[in-house]
Amino acid sequence: MPVDFLSDEQKNRYGRFAGDPCPMQLARCFHLDDADRALIDQRRREHNRLGFAVQLGTVRFLGTFLHTGDVPKIVVDYVARQLDIRPSLLRHYAERPITQHEHADLIREVCGYQSFNTQPGHFRLVRWLFARSWVSSERPSLLFDAATSWLVERKILLPGVTTLSRLIARVRDRAAARAFRILGGAPTMAQRGQLEQLLTIPKGDRHSHLDRLRQGPRRVSGPAWLAP
Repeated sequence: MPVDFLSDEQKNRYGRFAGDPCPMQLARCFHLDDADRALIDQRRREHNRLGFAVQLGTVRFLGTFLHTGDVPKIVVDYVARQLDIRPSLLRHYAERPITQHEHADLIREVCGYQSFNTQPGHFRLVRWLFARSWVSSERPSLLFDAATSWLVERKILLPGVTTLSRLIARVRDRAAARAFRILGGAPTMAQRGQLEQLLTIPKGDRHSHLDRLRQGPRRVSGPAWLAP
């Protein structure tokens, strides 16, 4: 199946903030509990504590780390109030990208976040995608959003948008191929012969019997359904 099945809107909001989080989302992902505070308080400077906390909440919410300049103001204000730190200090945190990378690595280690290709997480995702593709004809764009949520819930960092869309396309193709193999082996030899006859165009005719079957009756009546 084609790999480029995502809309521009889906691509633009993947792994990013699509507007401001609602109060419930802020409370679920950006509230700092005692364990969070103990980890945050190990940073000496205020702007580092604020930046670390923003990164911690961002990966919970999105499943990936962002440059703090791409985080909505409402998020920064919400986190800053809990730490009693001025939100404007976050600009100093953004001045040292190496510090952001170090903090991201620490959050991954302490909070148990895994890379996309780490096993058994990757295998479980493939198995989940296959099972979902097998039992339904779900559009790939919907499956992409469901897979994104699946990864975030299991603390697996989001891959690139192309990586995930290609995986979904491959799994759907695999499920479809399996279905075709099963269906192809179901008819008996006699039934296969009857099916092949549907494709045969009689001499002097321009249409096969299958073509006629695909055309509905011109009148909704019993005789019309039975007419050759």
